[in-house]
Amino acid sequence: MSQPEQEPRESEPLKLRERAYASFTERLLAREIKPGQFVTQRELVAMTGFPLGAIRELIPRLEAEGLIKTVPQRGMQVAHVDLDLIRNAFQFRLFLEKEATALYTRDATDEELAEQRARHEAIVARAEAGGDERLIEDAEDVDRLMHEAIIDHLDNDIVSQAFRVTWLKIRLIRQYETRIHNSIIVPVMRDHLAIIEAIESRDPVRASEAMAAHIGNARERAMRY
Repeated sequence: MSQPEQEPRESEPLKLRERAYASFTERLLAREIKPGQFVTQRELVAMTGFPLGAIRELIPRLEAEGLIKTVPQRGMQVAHVDLDLIRNAFQFRLFLEKEATALYTRDATDEELAEQRARHEAIVARAEAGGDERLIEDAEDVDRLMHEAIIDHLDNDIVSQAFRVTWLKIRLIRQYETRIHNSIIVPVMRDHLAIIEAIESRDPVRASEAMAAHIGNARERAMRY
């Protein structure tokens, strides 16, 4: 009797690299590592708590994703939050999400859409009632979950990974100047509800246009800052 096949186990070096990456991005979003900052490998060891070998293996990924770059005679520099980053990140989102939204409109279940609508309407109700201490955090989660659902519906690991790197850059932009706050929670959620309504109508052109309008509004807010 043949032995059942075992799923390949993730290697320890790979897990270590992923944990080092998670540590770097967490500290970047917490501003312990700042946009535009110059860092050395040994400083990254001290900041992340991971060994030099893991940091050396991490650096090519960070460079490929545009999170750091090597500046001749100066070392490694963390990505700036500037107009180029804003333009590039939002343009990339637009390319990905317009098409993804059209396809999601065709395939999303009524149950998924009802759940999305309920989450957004709950955030709007809390904001209009005056807000609470968890409102911003919960609104950011609802925001992210809708965009991830639309992208992940494509079932394309390359696209999903590229989107998450871009979303990290969007979070950097928000945390630097334009983090979701009480005054824009309702407009953002209403943008999302317009997208959901268009998807519910099963009109892919209308849904794509609603997504493009939402991304354009977010880009304009970021550019103003």
